[in-house]
Amino acid sequence: MTAPGAGESAENPFPVRAVATRIKGWIDRLGSVWVEGQLTQITLRPGTRTAFMVLRDPAADMSLTVTCTPEMVTGAPVKLIEGTQVVVRGKPNFYTGRGTFSLRLSEIRAVGIGELLARIERLRRLLDAEGLFDPRLKRPLPFLPATIGLITGRASAAERDVMTVAGARWPAVRFAVRNTAVQGPTAVAQIVAALRDLDADPDVEVIVVARGGGSVEDLLPFSDETLCREIAACRTPVVSAIGHEPDNPLSDLVADLRAATPTDAAKKIVPDAAAEQALVDDLRRRSAQAVRNWVVREDRVLAQLRSRPVLADPLRALDERGEQVQRALATVRRDIERVIAVQTERIGHLSARLATLGPAATLARGYAVVQAVGAQGPQVLRSVEDAAAGTRLRIRVADGAIAATSEGRLLGGRLLGGPSDGS
Repeated sequence: MTAPGAGESAENPFPVRAVATRIKGWIDRLGSVWVEGQLTQITLRPGTRTAFMVLRDPAADMSLTVTCTPEMVTGAPVKLIEGTQVVVRGKPNFYTGRGTFSLRLSEIRAVGIGELLARIERLRRLLDAEGLFDPRLKRPLPFLPATIGLITGRASAAERDVMTVAGARWPAVRFAVRNTAVQGPTAVAQIVAALRDLDADPDVEVIVVARGGGSVEDLLPFSDETLCREIAACRTPVVSAIGHEPDNPLSDLVADLRAATPTDAAKKIVPDAAAEQALVDDLRRRSAQAVRNWVVREDRVLAQLRSRPVLADPLRALDERGEQVQRALATVRRDIERVIAVQTERIGHLSARLATLGPAATLARGYAVVQAVGAQGPQVLRSVEDAAAGTRLRIRVADGAIAATSEGRLLGGRLLGGPSDGS
């Protein structure tokens, strides 16, 4: 079995110098790199041959120590101050004496305004293509938020403006304030942390990110991709009140509402109590007037309806119809009476003719109707053959009838077969 080598066991450890030397050797084999970030903690002491600075990532809590010659700092294309956005070229270096890592710079380039704006424009197109600016994703603001989350600089004019204006418009409003850096290398990380904290608070109904304007470089944190995506991910509506009119930071486009200034944000979020009361009073007055106008209008309509003949005298139509019915009845009655008179007269004429032609008139002139009465009832005698001797007879005269018995047929004034003929 092979014995463990140096540094591979507790019995055969490396000395510190050996580890440091090996690390330095590994790092020295690395080539130069270009790095972008924001400068902080610039240390330039007179009489020293090395300037120390910290290069910070604006979107994350990470940084690198960088070193360079003092002449490189003083001769930089722009004045290097804390928060300056730069692109540097350097070689990784490990200092064995203190065991520290740094980036030894060989070139410093400032990021110009044109390049910054070009980067912001590229990021704007990217976020727009992903739909983060889509108006359909904008969340509506609550009508009267009880608690407003406010992210702004400590003791800033933006904080004072928002709280003063909102309190004047609605005294009962409350604020959950988170003071953060609003420019510089630490601004993005602090604002993102504050957003997450307020978004997780169930009492906060709307979040305002406020700053009172500034230069393009000062407002770079509000166009940072990390911050924009965090705003889009918030469940609570977010209002961007950066107050920079010429060039809107990207947070204005991602937020649910953009306000021109912090004061404008307070006005858009919190309704004016006096104005709302005046609006309610005006609406009540207008609604009451509308009801009165409606009543007057309907009253006029009813008056017009009542003035119509059919409603002014509802029985008039019945009276007119009644008169027509009476006239029709009179006409019918008159026609019936005329028909009756005509028919009565006709019946009288027919009765007179019937009386003249009937048997009663004949009987009255002396004639008689003789009927033979037999088993089949009276039968009118039409021939002497029908009344043999002994036949019972019924003789009807003008004033009545008499009974008789046939003695037989007469021939020449004598009874045929009777005593007068010698039998």
